[in-house]
Amino acid sequence: MKHARLEDMVKGWFVGDFDPSVSRSKDVEVGVKHYRAGDHEEEHHHRVAVEITLVLSGEVEMMGRTWAAGDIIVVEPGEATSFTALTDATNVVVKLPGVTGDKYLGRLPG
Repeated sequence: MKHARLEDMVKGWFVGDFDPSVSRSKDVEVGVKHYRAGDHEEEHHHRVAVEITLVLSGEVEMMGRTWAAGDIIVVEPGEATSFTALTDATNVVVKLPGVTGDKYLGRLPG
């Protein structure tokens, strides 16, 4: 058996090909992300990974739309989104596959 605490992980990420991690994997990355109202992440895209976001609590803006608790947003490779927490919010984020360095600012060129 293993045991860890989320607060000991980096930015909420706890499964993936990084340290610390409760399970090292190149196949997937999983994180629980806590945001305060107004927190913002710049527009970015992934060229390889699908990014799946489950809004556990609060309201957020992604892909130009407002999402609330229970919504699941699937961002395909090449699709760009920014992120804004409209209220305090908690999300579960899954990236398939877990590809180191697959985060690019802005939209996919072309």
